[in-house]
Amino acid sequence: MPGLCLGELSCYSSVTMFDILVYLYETYYRPDACPEPAALARKLSAVGFDDIEISEALDWLSGLTEVAVSDAIDACTGIRYYVDEEYIELGSAAIGFIQFLESAKVLSPVQREIVIERALACDESPVALGKLKIIVLMVLWSQGKEPDALMFDDLFGDDDDQEPRLLH
Repeated sequence: MPGLCLGELSCYSSVTMFDILVYLYETYYRPDACPEPAALARKLSAVGFDDIEISEALDWLSGLTEVAVSDAIDACTGIRYYVDEEYIELGSAAIGFIQFLESAKVLSPVQREIVIERALACDESPVALGKLKIIVLMVLWSQGKEPDALMFDDLFGDDDDQEPRLLH
């Protein structure tokens, strides 16, 4: 099994799709450095990940690359209202965190919508804050962007018993 730096996810006993996402972030500097899905699946399997989790992670990443939101939303300065289904699925902690990131200019309105869409694509309600942080990181990574070093440390700070996660 690979030695992953999972921060807040270290309390989970089994490997999840999110473990694979963290592994990909830490292993590949940019998303275009990842091999094609079939080759990537073989590499992940060789590292020790479960085929079911690999399939879920690759499906999730495929959904991330398919998300296309109009650039006109980037100019939006209004307030984002969440429908009841989103509020139930995401939870108040996740919504508060997303709002914080947007107000801190870590996420643009377009990126916010992608984060929301990818969080809703997870099979968890409400979405755990540790998992939402990984979703945010993967959305930024998929666009070749990262939070600045101080924001990265704040958002993805290390547990004392974990190796530090590296900012690319």
